[in-house]
Amino acid sequence: LELSLPRLKLMRKPIFGIGGLQVLLSTAGLGVAAYFFQDSSWRSAVIIGAALALSSTAVGLQLLSERKELNSDHGRLAFAILLFQDLAAIPLLAAIPLLGGVATGDDPSRAMAIAKAVGAIALLVIGGRLLLRELFKRIARLEMPEVFTATALLVVLGSAWLLQMVGLSAGLGAFIAGVILADSEFRHELESQIQPFEGLLLGLFFMAVGMSIDLRYVIDHPTVIVLGVLALMTIKFAILFALGKGPGKLDTRGALLLGGVLALGGEFAFVVFGEAQRAGLIDNERRNLLTAVVGLSMALTPLLLM
Repeated sequence: LELSLPRLKLMRKPIFGIGGLQVLLSTAGLGVAAYFFQDSSWRSAVIIGAALALSSTAVGLQLLSERKELNSDHGRLAFAILLFQDLAAIPLLAAIPLLGGVATGDDPSRAMAIAKAVGAIALLVIGGRLLLRELFKRIARLEMPEVFTATALLVVLGSAWLLQMVGLSAGLGAFIAGVILADSEFRHELESQIQPFEGLLLGLFFMAVGMSIDLRYVIDHPTVIVLGVLALMTIKFAILFALGKGPGKLDTRGALLLGGVLALGGEFAFVVFGEAQRAGLIDNERRNLLTAVVGLSMALTPLLLM
């Protein structure tokens, strides 16, 4: 819901310039590391690098808010980078089933699959904007907040189902629905309606992620996981510090704080790894490793900032 078009236009230089550079450089650096140290194919290395390049919006914004740094120079730049990362998640989630089909080679009508995927996304974006505006105008006249909330949830679930039907990620459909809702005039009303559920569902999400980590694997491979966390946070921190000092024009302290807040992995990575495993791009053992690495980087970030 943060992805409104006016905000994107207002902050387009830091979002698409610095945010784009951060995702590109982090994907390259982390993808190369995955390729050489995890014996990955180039397809899985690209997906792993791109997933690890994304930082946690939930943790990052919460830390900046608690420290009252959202309106500081590094806080605004961090927010811009996080917005671009959210945008980058759309093509990343769309690419996983297609790359999985290329890797396994068991889809003879690959061009048709791509056409169906692109057509479904176009239908959702164009049709959604036209139909949803009229739908929510009619529901707003009822002045029943419960119906408003239920309709928003139905739109998200319907979008997820549509894209899953054409072989894409349900998470991608839900995410695009959120972006469409953010572009409507009812965005603020929606935000206020879902506020009571936000913390609860976010907590449930992270609990589900924690329960999906194979603790036996973590205990059996502590060295690999620690090295993975160090590699992830060091590579991202170095890139973020350089971008903050260079095009971001931050002072040294601001660049250090920017790197500290965004060097962690993100919640989108968990979704990406699950989809990549289903598409045959990574195996279960690698997913366990990557999930543990991202989870530990999230736990370490508040301590490192302190």
